[in-house]
Amino acid sequence: MAIGEICSRVVVFASKDMTVRAAAQLMREHHVGALVVVDEPTEGRRVPVGILTDRDLAVGIVAKGLDADLLRVGEVMSADVLTAQQTDGVSQTIERMRARGVRRMPVVDARGALVGIVTADDFVDLIAEEMTALARMMAREQRREAEIRKV
Repeated sequence: MAIGEICSRVVVFASKDMTVRAAAQLMREHHVGALVVVDEPTEGRRVPVGILTDRDLAVGIVAKGLDADLLRVGEVMSADVLTAQQTDGVSQTIERMRARGVRRMPVVDARGALVGIVTADDFVDLIAEEMTALARMMAREQRREAEIRKV
C-alpha cells in the first residue's frame, strides 16, 4: 500500500517568517501537534522546508523562557525535514521514521510539493483495521466450518 493512500491530505502549514506564537495558535486552532513549514516557489507549489512540533514549542521555547512573539518559525523549526514520496510503501516509510525517531512525516509528490502528512497514529489505525478484518475473517471461517459440519 502506498503512503498516498493513507496519509491525511489536510495539512496545516506555516511559513518561516510567522511568529512562534502565531504558529502555536494555529496548532491549537486546528488541533494538530505539528506544522509543516513550507516555501512557496513561483510555481505556487508548497515545498516542505521544515517542521515545527508541539514538543519543539514546549521543550525548545517555553522551557527556556524564550519570547514566542519575538521568535520566527524559521529560527526554531527542525530544518532537516524527512519526507515521503506519496508512492512510497508503508513498511519503507515506517522504517525511515523509526530510523530517524520521528512520529510525523510530510508526504510529497514527484516534484517535491506537499500533498499530505502521515503520522504514527495513521499506522496504528491501519494496523487496527487490518487486525479487525483478520479477526472477522477467522470468525467467519469458524462459522462456515460449523455450518458445513452440521450437514
